[in-house]
Amino acid sequence: MKASWMVAAGLLSGLGSALLLATFAATTADPAVAQVAAKQAEPWPISDKVDDPAIWGKVFPLHYELYKKSVDMERTKYGGSEAVPRTPTQADPRSTVSSSKVDQDIGLRTMWQGYAFATDFREERGHAYMLEDQKYTLRQQVVAQPGACLNCHASTFLAYRNAGEGDVTKGFEKINAMPYAEAVKLVQHPVACIDCHDGATMALRVSRPAFIEGIRAYKASQGIAGYDVNNQATGEEMRAYVCGQCHVEYYFKGPEKRLVYPWSKGLKVDDIQAYYDEIGFRDWTHKDTGAPTLKAQHPEFELWSQGIHARAGVTCADCHMPKTTYKGTSLTDHWVRSPVLNLKEACVTCHQRHDGTITEKELKARVEQIQDRHWSLRQHAMTALMGLIADLKAARAAGRSDAELATARYLQRRAQFYLDFVEAENSTGFHAPQEAARILGESLNYSRQGQLAVRDPAFKPTVAVVDIPMPAAAPATAAPAAK
Repeated sequence: MKASWMVAAGLLSGLGSALLLATFAATTADPAVAQVAAKQAEPWPISDKVDDPAIWGKVFPLHYELYKKSVDMERTKYGGSEAVPRTPTQADPRSTVSSSKVDQDIGLRTMWQGYAFATDFREERGHAYMLEDQKYTLRQQVVAQPGACLNCHASTFLAYRNAGEGDVTKGFEKINAMPYAEAVKLVQHPVACIDCHDGATMALRVSRPAFIEGIRAYKASQGIAGYDVNNQATGEEMRAYVCGQCHVEYYFKGPEKRLVYPWSKGLKVDDIQAYYDEIGFRDWTHKDTGAPTLKAQHPEFELWSQGIHARAGVTCADCHMPKTTYKGTSLTDHWVRSPVLNLKEACVTCHQRHDGTITEKELKARVEQIQDRHWSLRQHAMTALMGLIADLKAARAAGRSDAELATARYLQRRAQFYLDFVEAENSTGFHAPQEAARILGESLNYSRQGQLAVRDPAFKPTVAVVDIPMPAAAPATAAPAAK
């Protein structure tokens, strides 16, 4: 008789039967099941009311040990960061941070002029740091961020549930609208077990309303109405969807700051650009050029969806959380990291099914060749964008009218968003190399067309120019009543 870890855990939580678990322990070679059976006399500590991963770790100690390893910092050629020491202060107690991208690349600071990311944008590091890095980023000093930011930077399921008095969606709505400084008091952990696993069955589940609503909108665009991800997704799909709860593009809708994934037209950058154009959305007005600009956020899910691995049914978890043997136990690796740092289990195991001679060295070389080519294209696209921004800035200083610059500004909006889409995406093109190359080619093209439009206001670009209205002014704050 063969029992899986998840089945054994589900039986324990659902039935609480010591006899049944003893039977499983006796009839399976999986030490993980034996560990659960050894705790059969203890009360089951896990539920949807417990978000502390250390408590879940009492039942799943090996998974928890691996989960905690995300504190390790090791860079690859194009991503991650070694720990950069800093002196803790009362305002920011961190003793290490990751390296600053805006200090290393003036192009990023230039393209984000007037936006908080020009102040602080750093290399990625492990999930263990997601809450503290958002809490102490200098962006918090530049702009009053909303509670919606917690969606991708904390364990939020229990906070949403408590804030909504049992209704996760209502809690999501309430926390979205809070000031970040107030909302962050409601969470205690970075992403944790409860965010991806049902507290009773241990089954994978999507816990974030923003993804539930976003994937429903995307499926509706494909003719599938009323899609319910937790009831209709396959097990393999869930191995990508739980990651897509955070690793996505999004925006804050309306004064209520509702977190929305802009997928109602599709997942490609062109679809998302069209969505934003249709609703007249801008993240900010570029300080130097006056362009109605957009800021892309970590769209790994969207780019992966366009790539060869997605088409082959290979999910995020297959590469970033592959099957491993840890301390004699076969389990899913919960040390989430770049597959380049774990090539043998993340890449070689699968590729050797098709080519028994493949090696780690060869696969690493393939990855870096893809990323080298991507980075070269990225540099060309960035150079073109810098040229457009410089031309627009000069034209504005020379007194050119808004009407004369409207076409060039819209082309900056497109060029910048396309470039940022693959810049903010953390695979350096690997998730979908051909699509990433296409996106960068389009970005470069829009920048060069924008430069033509600056020189000749009568120039007709290859895309329709969309007027993006200025956002409505915030209502004036009423003076306090006299006492």
